[in-house]
Amino acid sequence: MASDRATRKKLKREERARRRAERKPSVLVQEFWNLPNMLTLGRIFLIPLFVWLTYDADPLNSLWAGLVFAVASITDVIDGYLARKWNLITVVGKFMDPLADKLIAMAALVMMVRLGRIAAWVVIVLLARELIVSGLRTIAASEGMVIAAGQEGKWKTSLQLVGIISLCVHYVHPLQLGSMSVPVDYNLVGKVLVYLSGAFSVWSAVVYFRAFLAMLAKRGGEPSGAKSV
Repeated sequence: MASDRATRKKLKREERARRRAERKPSVLVQEFWNLPNMLTLGRIFLIPLFVWLTYDADPLNSLWAGLVFAVASITDVIDGYLARKWNLITVVGKFMDPLADKLIAMAALVMMVRLGRIAAWVVIVLLARELIVSGLRTIAASEGMVIAAGQEGKWKTSLQLVGIISLCVHYVHPLQLGSMSVPVDYNLVGKVLVYLSGAFSVWSAVVYFRAFLAMLAKRGGEPSGAKSV
């Protein structure tokens, strides 16, 4: 009797193992393992390194922090380009890409406030804008509406990224222009660029909100049963 129970348990274990071996990976797992998504994941893994480099913020570590943030920004461009070129735009990528961008930008801005390199109110404005626009996008998507990003939003992103890199470098370093060596205060350059990105952030949020209201008004005027495309 005991040997029969042991045999049945063994057969059940073998059957479960066979089923696991034959089970196909889920669609999300299949989507995850492609180069664009791996680059996006790499940006997330760079965040602890970036925070560590900016914690003491001596001149050398500040340079390395600026380099790490620049690499993360470049991979953001590369993974989007590869995803479009190779037709690898996935659900996982749509979720992870903006998440990775916001996480590393938020980490950088918070660390810059901690180091006293940028005013806290500017960071609050930038983060509030991201939360508001993300919320509007979620609502718009749930209603089947797509609101394209405007040029002002692209300017905001470009200025913010270059500004953060400059704030990371922070110290005065010579810039070689031909035979001339010009000292550059990277903290001042970064502040100016981040302040400008703050202005574009507010502008783009207003434009986005107006576009959202316009689409809602348009839908409200549609005949009953009609669908927005």
